[in-house]
Amino acid sequence: MADLKAVDFTQEEPWRIFRIMSEFVEGIEELSKIGPAVTIFGSARTKPGEKYYKLTEAIATKLVKAKYAVITGAGSGIMEAANKAAKKAGGKSVGLNIDVPVVQKPNPYITHFIDFRYFFCRKVMFVKYAKAFIVMPGGFGTMDEFFESITLIQTERISPFPVILVGKDYWKGLLDWMDDKMLKGNRISRKDLNIFKVTDSPAEVIKIIKDFYKK
Repeated sequence: MADLKAVDFTQEEPWRIFRIMSEFVEGIEELSKIGPAVTIFGSARTKPGEKYYKLTEAIATKLVKAKYAVITGAGSGIMEAANKAAKKAGGKSVGLNIDVPVVQKPNPYITHFIDFRYFFCRKVMFVKYAKAFIVMPGGFGTMDEFFESITLIQTERISPFPVILVGKDYWKGLLDWMDDKMLKGNRISRKDLNIFKVTDSPAEVIKIIKDFYKK
């Protein structure tokens, strides 16, 4: 009789459910303790000293002074700038890292770190514990987070919260396209374009958030 090969049951498909559950449990357990927070998205390729890196530092500093924790995707660039400024200002600097084939090395300025294997678990944590999204210039990942957040608000799957694009020059082409193709093509309504705000000012970012929660 042939020997039966050993089977690692943790590699079977049903076990994936438990891995997913464990990520939600760890995320909820950690983030439920941090208090009001704002999530900042943006390119990992932004270098220290560049315009949007410095602008991110200024925004994160003001957020901490306004008693908000700062959440990022834990990587370099814009994420590093936000975490660095939050930590330097004495605030809670949260990094939600993602385990991907192109290895992302967490930046060294994180005070609360959580590692994720599944993008969708990480996305839930970004939304669930954020009082606002600040979207700096970035690539596909940044666009994904921006459009997912405004879609969830548009479809009333989540309660509205401030979504703020920073960098008028960077976002102008996209906003013009949305107006010309989406709005004029009757794919969205005018009120959908009011879901988010656009600014270049760190002070205005804070004002938008404060004004929203005064209502």
